[in-house]
Amino acid sequence: MNLPNKLTLARIVLVPVFMVFASLTQYGTADYNAVWYLAAGVVFALASFTDYLDGHLARKWHMITDFGKFADPLADKLLTTVAFLYMMRDGVCSPVVLAIILAREFAVSGLRMVAAGAKDGKVIAANMWGKVKTVLQMLSIIFYYFAAAFAGPADVMAVELLGSALCWLVAAVTAISGIKYLADNRHFINTAK
Repeated sequence: MNLPNKLTLARIVLVPVFMVFASLTQYGTADYNAVWYLAAGVVFALASFTDYLDGHLARKWHMITDFGKFADPLADKLLTTVAFLYMMRDGVCSPVVLAIILAREFAVSGLRMVAAGAKDGKVIAANMWGKVKTVLQMLSIIFYYFAAAFAGPADVMAVELLGSALCWLVAAVTAISGIKYLADNRHFINTAK
C-alpha cells in the first residue's frame, strides 16, 4: 500500500479519536469543554490535512490508484458526516442540513457503485465541485470547533449563529455539487441494468 493510501486510512482511524473528544464537550465545566472542543478541532484539522496531503502526494508521485479514488471520498464523507452529527447535537447544524448532506453522499456513492458495476467498470473520481464541497465542509467544521473552544460566554450566540449560517452555506454547495455530479455522470444511470 502506498503512502497516499496510508494517509487516507489514517484519516479514517482519526474519526473515532475525533468522536471521543467531540463527545466529551457535553461534560464538565466550560473550561473543560473548551479543552475538548479544541482537542476535537485539532484532531479534525489534522485529519483534514491528510486529505490534502494524500491527494497532493498521489498526484506528485503518480500514485493515483483505484483504491484511493474510492477510499479518499469515503474517508471524507465519514469524517465530515460524523462532525456534522455532533454539530447537530450542539444545536448548530439543522437536521435539514444534515439530510441534504446525507442525501447527496448516498446519491453520489450509489452512482459510483453503478459506474463500478458497469461493463467497463469505471471508478469515478471527485470533480471540482466535490472538492470545493469537501474543503468548505472541512473549513466550516474547523471554524466551529476552534471558535467554540475560544469563545467566551458573551460569544456563544455569535458562534452558534455563524456556525449555523456556515452549515446552510455548506448545504447549498453540497446540493449543487451533487446535482452537478449526477448530471455529469447521468449516462451511467441511463445505461444501468
